[in-house]
This record gives sequence, structure tokens and C-alpha cells, in this order.
Amino acid sequence: MKNSKARLAACAAGVALVSVHGVVAAQSAAGATADQKLPEVKVEASGDALPGQLPAPYAGGQVAEGGRLGVLGNQDVMDTPFNITNFTAQTIEDQQARSISDVIMNDPSVRLSSAVTNINEDFSIRGFPVSSQDVALNGMYGLIPYFRVPVEMAERIEVLKGPSALLNGMAPSGNIGGAINLVSKRAGPQPLTRFTTSYVSDSILGGHLDFSRRLGAARQFGVRFNGAYRNGDPAIDEQAQEDTVGALALDYLGERLRVTFDFITQRQEIDHVVRQFQPAATLTSLPAPPDGTLNYPGYGRSKTNDHVAVVRGEYDFSDALTAYGGFGKRTHKMDAVAGNPTLLNTAGDFTSTPAWQVWEVEGHSAEAGVNARFATGAVKHRLSVGATKVVQDANIYFLFAGLSPARNSNIYSPVYTPTPSTAPFAATTTPFSETTLTSYAVADTLAFFDERLLVTVGARHQRVEAQAYNFVTGLPSGPAYDADGVTPVVGIVVKPLQRLSLYANYIEGLSQGPTAPIGTINAGQIFPPFETKQYEAGAKADWGGYTTTLSVFQIARPSAFASGGVFGVNGEQRNRGVELNVFGEVVRGVRLLGGAAYTQGELTKTANGAFNGNDAIAVPRVQVNLGGEWDTPFFPGFTLTARAIHTSEQFADQANVLELPAWTRFDLGARYRTKIQGRPVVFRASLENAFDKSYWGSSNAGFLYVGAPRTLLLSASVDF
Repeated sequence: MKNSKARLAACAAGVALVSVHGVVAAQSAAGATADQKLPEVKVEASGDALPGQLPAPYAGGQVAEGGRLGVLGNQDVMDTPFNITNFTAQTIEDQQARSISDVIMNDPSVRLSSAVTNINEDFSIRGFPVSSQDVALNGMYGLIPYFRVPVEMAERIEVLKGPSALLNGMAPSGNIGGAINLVSKRAGPQPLTRFTTSYVSDSILGGHLDFSRRLGAARQFGVRFNGAYRNGDPAIDEQAQEDTVGALALDYLGERLRVTFDFITQRQEIDHVVRQFQPAATLTSLPAPPDGTLNYPGYGRSKTNDHVAVVRGEYDFSDALTAYGGFGKRTHKMDAVAGNPTLLNTAGDFTSTPAWQVWEVEGHSAEAGVNARFATGAVKHRLSVGATKVVQDANIYFLFAGLSPARNSNIYSPVYTPTPSTAPFAATTTPFSETTLTSYAVADTLAFFDERLLVTVGARHQRVEAQAYNFVTGLPSGPAYDADGVTPVVGIVVKPLQRLSLYANYIEGLSQGPTAPIGTINAGQIFPPFETKQYEAGAKADWGGYTTTLSVFQIARPSAFASGGVFGVNGEQRNRGVELNVFGEVVRGVRLLGGAAYTQGELTKTANGAFNGNDAIAVPRVQVNLGGEWDTPFFPGFTLTARAIHTSEQFADQANVLELPAWTRFDLGARYRTKIQGRPVVFRASLENAFDKSYWGSSNAGFLYVGAPRTLLLSASVDF
């Protein structure tokens, strides 16, 4: 690790270099090609990553050598006692990703929990839910666009599997399956003006401008702008979409001071929005999945707007002591008319009642901390002390009765009807929830025996203040609560060989306590936050051009239900699993990305023990994601791509009556890199779900959705 001046020199050089056992590739933050030969520079960011501070791309360029571990800062994959994957901007561009879900689906432990054309996108990691609003922006929660996360401004998408309360603090929605962090693009050393045109079937056309410059006598000021617009009809019948994304990233690089600014705006409109199905209580089996191009419930629309502003800074008091701080603000508004269809029988009949919802979320996020590096005798320390605060207030207007009568239809021959008008009504929002999350963390990574043994210990104290409201009256629905808890972490990495790391960890997650629902004896009672515990062990091997990770884990999480009319946190779900991940260049010109996961989700405690031992909802035993790329030797610049995604059987109910069949989807693609009149040009083509497989997907709450149909994506990028 270089000192702060060396880090600044690396920033000025603008080079992110990877040297992996004889495989050398360089890539600037502005997207330099992988065959440039440059001197090796090892750098490390204690907080927000600036040009030159990001962990370098690994061989093949699809993932990075390391990523951010919350309060611990950026860490090399081989030095971390966790299973992490850090996808690069190259992967985002080459796979023509439209949102974050398109990127993280490369990981076998990740599955979508909603349709890709739904209002929101949610996920599950290791069989537990992760909400889109819980994605972090440069390590800070509560700032990313709320319901759908764009990727045009992303330099990295970092995925850490398992609970992470110590590392990142408590997410606003309390996700415990894993942590997802988006790292902003920053201006690189070379001017960049890149324009990409795109097409998505049936008729969505779009454009994306990526503009980057460094200014000043010492090029200490950086400007990067990403703007994208898409409009047209997707492969879903009757649906139309319009997306606008704008992101301005500014930075200042002084000798000791580094400051970044991020401004993000996103607007999305969907006509005839797709919604998830709720199985009727009387349903004893599921009908065969319908054609993925059909639209459900056949009416509806949504409009979402997000505005984000964030400032962060770092200051090196010395080569061994760095302080950092940040503050950000987000506003979100959704205006939607939709209705979840209830699936009634195996013939595919369903009913849906339109509702109008206006949802407003406003909040801010702050963090501050210090990272210190020192030694006590032969032991090296990396001490991190940090504090975070996330404030999030939500208002709602909800009109159900009186908007429109229920509409009946069928999944095999849906009836498309007009979206009911909201003109006769006035939307006046009332308070829905107020949440303040405050935390303080301390962690130390101790290095022994020339860093062949790394031990990480730490703890975070989290305070949760919350008030829920009755959205009809605007009055508190119950007493407010103010509770706290401490979540520890212990991690160990042993390196018996230069390219082999054995690791283990014990870490806890923290989720907001549930509120007893209407109809229970203790309705309105808010329960304290509950903890999720993970035990994990594994091995990481760097084979010279590709890396494999083998992990075994157990995660136990409390669950809540009503027993005898009284609601309480009385249940438990336990997920045990084995994961195998691979990324890198296995031979020259051949890259692999993906792996396999086996997860056994078990309901260990249920109401009166009725479902003890059953499979947990939406936790398939086997998941396989494996993508490959081949640079054809007979046609320089031409690459063929393919990916297989397999999901085994799973259940949509605790009784294990509603079984979703296994499914396998194949994606095919190609790209061609060349120069036209001296300018770099890339043509890309992808066919997702190439054989148009129809299948059911599910969320951890038991909702069903129909998998996306065959979709063609085309794009062309040129650097000016």
C-alpha cells in the first residue's frame, strides 16, 4: 500500500492496473482498453473511491480484484473473510444492462423477486430478501433511486453475500440476505466522449452519453456526466416505457484533501404496468406458467421520480491517518394505479381491483469516520471507527374502494382494459412512517506473520427510532419505539499458500422489528429490532487467470406470526448452503463468470409447529448461473457470449402445497470491437431467454411473477 502522495499520483496518472500472476491489464476510470501496458501501482481508498483508487479489474475485466467492505474500506478479494463479487463497468456495458438487476443476476446466489417490468425490482440473496431501496451508493444507505436502480453512472456493482450490519450499518428496510453497493463513475485522466445507441425489442430506442474531463493546472478537478433516455414498447403486450437518467459526478483531488459530489435524477413512466400474483387461499396447485409476453393485470400505469445529491470528503492527516465524512439527500415520488391480481384456480382465472397510490419518501444520510494504520510490535493494524445516520420519512395516499370495480381475467387469454381515471379524486398524502437509524462502529483488522494471517474483529451499536401511522387518519397507529442493539463480527483469513485463502466469519444482521397487524389482539405493537446470525467458511483460490470461491454458510433469522390471536416474533427460518463462484480468464480469450449454489431453506419454528421442517418460501435448492465469452481467433475483435440460468423447484407457501417447477433459461450474444475512421466502435447483440422459456418466479413473501419473454438487445458505442 502506498502513502497518500502515491495515491494522488496514481489518481493523476488515472490508471487502475491489474497484475495477476503474469496477466497484466490496465483500465482507466474512463474505460481504457485492456491491452495497455503500464507500470504497476498499488493503491487503496479509505472511503469514497476516486480515479486510481478503485481496486483494479481482474483478468478478463468482468470483475474487480476487490471492493468496499463498508467501514473497513476497499479490500482485496483474497484478504476478505466474506464472499464478495465486484462487477465492473465493462460487464455492465457488454451485457447491455438497463438496471442493477441485469448485473447482479450473474451471481448464482441472487434471484429476482419481481418481474423486470414491474414498478419496482427486488431480489433475494442466499434465500433472503433484499429491497432495491436498500442498495448503497458509495457505501451510504438511503440515497439510491428508490424502486429501480439505474446503472449508467455505475463504475462498479459490488455484491457481498450474507448479513452485514457491522460493515454497512442497518439498511432502511432491514435486508439481511446480502449487501449491494453502487460505486459512481469518476473522471479519468483521458478525455472521454462516448455515445451509445440502443434497441430493446419490441421497439424501445435509446441513447446514452458518457462525458468525462479533468480540469485545472494539475487536473485536480474532475467532471463526469452520464445521461440516458429510452422510450418505446417492450416485449410485453400493451406496455410502453419511458426512462430518463441523468448523473453528474464532480471531484476535487488535492494533495491531502479529496472531495466528491454526485447529483442523480431518474424518471420512469410505465403504461400497463405488470404486477405480481397473489395465490388464493383455496389454491392447491399452480397452473402452468403462461406466455411471458402477456400482460397482467391488463391495466395500470406508474410514474416515479428520484432526485439525489451527495457530497463526500477525505483528508489525510498523515500517511497513516485518514478522516472521511459524507452527507446526502434523496427525494422520491411514485404515482401509480395498479392492482395485484389474485390467482383463483388452475384454469388461470384471476381477479384484480385497481387502486391508486401516491408514495413519497424523503430522507437524508450522513457518515463520518477515521481509518488508521499502525503496528504493535510485529502485528499490523487497520483500525476503522465510523458513525452513520439515516433518516427516512414516508407519506402515502391510498385509494382502493371507489376507484373502479374488480376486473376478472385469465392468465392464458387476458383481457386488456383501460386504466381507471384518477381525475375525480384529489390525492392528499398523510404520514406513513418515520425512521431514524443511528449507529457507531469500531473494527480492527490485525495482520500476523507477514499478513498470512488476518483477523478482523468489530462491533456496531445501532439505534432504531420509528413511528408508524394510520394512512387513513394520519394518526400514529401505535406507540413509537426507540430500541437498540449491538451486532458483532469476527472474521479470519489464513493464507497457507500465496494464491490460496482460507476464511471464516461470524456476523450478524439487524432488521427493524415488525408491527402487529390489524386483526390481532395486540394490533399496532411495534417489536424491537431482531438479529440475524450467519456462520460461514470457505476457500478462495487464484489459479493465475481465474479465481474460484467455495463457501458453506448458515443463516438463521427470526420470523413473526400470530398465535392464539397474539402477534409476536416467535418463528425462525434457517438457510444452509454451499456456493461455488468462478470469474476470470480460464485460457487466453475465454472468460467465465458465475457458479452454482445449493441452499436448504428450512422453517425451523412456525405457528404451533404446523410447518416445522418445511422448505422456506422462494428458496430453491439449486441455482446455477454460468456465463462464458470467447474471443474468436479467426475474426479479431469478434466475441461470442452465452449464459445459462437454472433454478430448481421451489414453494410459494409455508405448507409446501404450491410448487413452482424448475426452469432453465439461455442467453446468447455477440459483440464486435473495431475502429471506424480511427474511432473505437463496439457493436453488441444479445438475445435474452433465447428459447422463450415460460416460467414462474416467486418472492420470499409468496408473490408470483411471470418470467421475462425472449428479448433482443442491440447497441452500438462510439468514442469521439
